[in-house]
Amino acid sequence: MSGEWDFSQGYPSWRVPMMGANAVATSQPLAAQAGLRMLQQGGNAVDAAIATAIALTVVEPTGCGIGSDAFAIVWDGKKLHGLNASGRAPGAWSPETFAGRQAMPELGWDAVTVPGAVSAWVALAERFATLPLTTLAQPAIDYARNGFPVSPLIGALWQRGYNKLRDQPGFSACFAPNGQPPRAGELFRNPDQATSLEKIAATQGEAFYRGELAERMVAFAREHNAALSMDDLRNHRADWVELISRPFAGGSVHELPPNGQGIATLIALGILEQWDIGRYQPDSVAWLHLSIEAMKLALADLDRYVADEEHMEFPAERLLSDSYLKTRAALIDPQKAGDFTFGAPTQSGTVYLSTADANGMMVSFIQSNYMGFGSGVVVPGTGISLQNRGAGFSLDKQHPNVVAGNKRPFHTIIPAFALDGHGQPLMSFGVMGGPMQAQGHLQMALRIMLHKQNPQAAIDAPRWRIVAGREVIVEPSMDRNTLAALRAMGHNVVLEDPLQTYSFGGAQAIIRDPQGFYIAATESRKDGQALVF
Repeated sequence: MSGEWDFSQGYPSWRVPMMGANAVATSQPLAAQAGLRMLQQGGNAVDAAIATAIALTVVEPTGCGIGSDAFAIVWDGKKLHGLNASGRAPGAWSPETFAGRQAMPELGWDAVTVPGAVSAWVALAERFATLPLTTLAQPAIDYARNGFPVSPLIGALWQRGYNKLRDQPGFSACFAPNGQPPRAGELFRNPDQATSLEKIAATQGEAFYRGELAERMVAFAREHNAALSMDDLRNHRADWVELISRPFAGGSVHELPPNGQGIATLIALGILEQWDIGRYQPDSVAWLHLSIEAMKLALADLDRYVADEEHMEFPAERLLSDSYLKTRAALIDPQKAGDFTFGAPTQSGTVYLSTADANGMMVSFIQSNYMGFGSGVVVPGTGISLQNRGAGFSLDKQHPNVVAGNKRPFHTIIPAFALDGHGQPLMSFGVMGGPMQAQGHLQMALRIMLHKQNPQAAIDAPRWRIVAGREVIVEPSMDRNTLAALRAMGHNVVLEDPLQTYSFGGAQAIIRDPQGFYIAATESRKDGQALVF
């Protein structure tokens, strides 16, 4: 029904939700404008998503690059489609490759898997776009060649990345060409990246996976005794996949299947339905306690079972069965925090964007380097910075996520989508920030779907995230009496300033109102912007 959203601003914010017939919401205003330009030129939501995603590799290199991975969910006007464009490990990798290490590397070539973001842009364009890829890439090319002003938050993250990665191969030459990273307000140009994007767009990605850019990546890998080969790049593919889902609050929440962590959101929602979570007021002690406990249970299963879907011990859907979720829910004590391990189901550091157009198409899209700038490796003369998704593997040979050649690592980045009770689109949404993402999806679904908070209020509300055991990190704006009550229940509550740590992630959401327009909102903790017309 129309007009059901609560438009009161219950939490401190600079922003109000934006409304219009078309919408783009993402973490950087210049990228949002790139997407809006495509809609104004007659393109659809997929055109807008691709243009926004490509632009983000230029204007927000602290979160993504040409060498990122990506995932997407598309509502085409009739049904949902899922795209997994994450890359696989080099074929030569095995546990023995990393013998003597306690964990997978996070920096350098030994953390780099095949980059998948370019294949996402191409796959989406081939199936749904109406404008040529050369048009969609043009705003990003212009930003890279002519320069863009570095915003304050990205400038701070850039400095942090430089301090950590300045000695990684190719990093400083690309991202600190004058001997230091750009400051906030400084114009930054990356002409090599502009040229690479032109080649990618002109060849529909062939230059990146089979042509000149692929050859340059492999040559640089050989120079550093790394395993990435032409066969690894040539054999990469983005996969259209069936989504996994759970009914919730009269509608349903949809996530991509493993190798991502979206299943944890669905597990937690299923557990909370067993507790009839809707009877509690949002932000109440009981509501927060049950939500935290449900997420702890979900994360325990995620850590134990989730890997590349082809390597899991059993189908992921077993973790979502009603009978299994009922047994997990029964482990929660409503009066105190618990310590949980994984169950036994039986047979019975990222950018996010959302777009929507007047014809009803909606896109939920996410791409990421993983940890800030990723591996720190930048291929000379190309502007191609490479992710560090190899760090997502395990070295435990008994774990389904153990490193292996041509295998996808466990992934943190996840887009999300919600349908209403009639199977029509309700919301495209996402939350950035590594392990925060599944937890953020849960909190957004509870606030928007169950309690009808408007998307800006849901985004601005104080967030929490589980770190380990009973430790729960919360934003300092959370009510002090509530914090005291949670501590009394046994939760180890730690306050953390999101503007200092950036660990609660950004968030964007676009809701489709039954009257036919969109309500868009974006993160007030970051530089994000929602644009509509």
